[in-house]
Amino acid sequence: MYEQKTGDLFFSNDKTKLQMEVIYSFLRIESYWAKNIPFKTVEDSIKNSLCFGVYVKNKQIGFGRVITDYATFGYLADVFIIEPYRGKGVSEKLIDFIMNYPALTKLRRFMLATKDAHGLYKKYGFNELSTPERFMEIKPFETYTS
Repeated sequence: MYEQKTGDLFFSNDKTKLQMEVIYSFLRIESYWAKNIPFKTVEDSIKNSLCFGVYVKNKQIGFGRVITDYATFGYLADVFIIEPYRGKGVSEKLIDFIMNYPALTKLRRFMLATKDAHGLYKKYGFNELSTPERFMEIKPFETYTS
């Protein structure tokens, strides 16, 4: 188990502590990247990822997950902090917690996609693709439908 307490914040990678209703609600309703995502998709993504939660008094206030082989590659996804806790440095503490997870510190490539949090991620070494011409994607749809 990988856990840390910082003031009132508790960080953990224990999946049994994750509050699915908080994660699902945020992703389905509030996120721009996963609007209308089906519950089963969220459930499967958590089951198959390294997940991190942030809690205050046992209430989940944030989340992030890493899709990884634990050896060479990681993709940071679904990072969020719920509204009442934004603007208080919680996202920085969550990213710091994730980036210091021992198995992730040796990855050769760590990627993410963001529309509006470039400044946050640059603090942790993320930059625009150095060779974007090498990367390709399949993107069969833009958003989920109900």
